[in-house]
Amino acid sequence: MYHPFSLQGKTILVTGASSGIGRAVAIECSKMGAVVFLNARDEARLRETLAAMEGDGHQIIVADLTNEEAINTLVEQLPPLDGVVFAAGISMLKPIQVLSEKDIQTIFATNYTAPVMLTKTLAKKRKLNTEASLVFISSVSGNGNTATALSLYGSSKSALNSFAKYAALEFATKKIRCNTICPGRIETNLLQNQTMSQEDIEKDIAKYPLRRYGHPEEVAYAALYLLSDAAKWVTGTSLIIDGGRTLV
Repeated sequence: MYHPFSLQGKTILVTGASSGIGRAVAIECSKMGAVVFLNARDEARLRETLAAMEGDGHQIIVADLTNEEAINTLVEQLPPLDGVVFAAGISMLKPIQVLSEKDIQTIFATNYTAPVMLTKTLAKKRKLNTEASLVFISSVSGNGNTATALSLYGSSKSALNSFAKYAALEFATKKIRCNTICPGRIETNLLQNQTMSQEDIEKDIAKYPLRRYGHPEEVAYAALYLLSDAAKWVTGTSLIIDGGRTLV
């Protein structure tokens, strides 16, 4: 049966696949027929993701993408790809007046430098098929939705949004598409690791017109769209998925 969102026959790399949005993306890609290469630093958690996936041929590649040598090693192990979802990311809740240079380096190394260098290496090693789709998981924090103590996180995501647009322009001659997904708060371990009290969380949820945080699967569904042939004329855009948060 015809299905424009099918990923049958496609090979996809998902970074940050050990938990949260990355895990959900990997699982949903497998359900849509893709062969998925899973990357993160924690092999045990990657195997948990793998156990929840459907189909055959999926592989785990453990690598720390903040290390350029590790990126090169990862890319050498990959076949030509039809899609990449850059879902690895970290957050930091810290007021500006107490930020350190190390904080800046830590956030940007994972949220910006790693996806940029991986993109560069995939292109240089010719691991991206014609009409491949690159999907960068960003945030509404990098798209004009500011919040106290999230300056570094938001800045890194703003930089990622900008890079994706430049990449979309440069790769257009090869029909390689580059887009970002900008979620509002999603119920993941990343959220749980922040130092927000339950009262703070309840006040924050009240700012969402749909009165809840998102689920990882809801971001994954957007990634499926951007990876599929249904989005073959979509590039250089940011897809906001935030329960209406940026409306208020």
